[in-house]
Amino acid sequence: MRSRENDRLTITPITVKDECAVIRFSGELDRASEEFYLDRIGAVVATGYRHLVLDVTALVFCDSRGLNCLLALRWLLHRREGSLLLACVGRRLAAVLALTGSTEVLPVFSSVSEALRTLPPEQRPEWPPTGSVETGIPLHSPEPLETSWQRDTNPHLPPPPRGLAADSMNRKGKGTKGRGGAGPGQAQRDP
Repeated sequence: MRSRENDRLTITPITVKDECAVIRFSGELDRASEEFYLDRIGAVVATGYRHLVLDVTALVFCDSRGLNCLLALRWLLHRREGSLLLACVGRRLAAVLALTGSTEVLPVFSSVSEALRTLPPEQRPEWPPTGSVETGIPLHSPEPLETSWQRDTNPHLPPPPRGLAADSMNRKGKGTKGRGGAGPGQAQRDP
């Protein structure tokens, strides 16, 4: 089993079975580790895993950018009829999830065993794993995760540019709510 790490985040596949992987995160998930996260998690998803249990016991920091990474992964897995489950969430991450209302879409479990019990029995890897487990997950994604996210609209990524006409209208104060024009998706009203 090989860990993938940068100076802020370590991602270690613990065990796998069919379409499910248990992965341990250690360190910090934020803007500085985002590219590394996207590459490594992209490798997991590209390998065919659609049910991911993240053991975040040793994740000591996660800011809004890190939360966005988790939400985007959840969105992608959900589109593939999979799931993202968080296990062993610490106090700080639990507070971020609660404060943002993210526990509605990111299920939190007190242990990896508890998270795995929510999956169909045939999908559950052995837990705890015995002996050395070779996951077969490559070190780098053959396709960046952002590419698969961009195939459809992902609410956790910035929207695509709207074009020059929309930009020039917004710069002139037209077409924006509160400046005499209609906001996006709103009809113009007569005074």
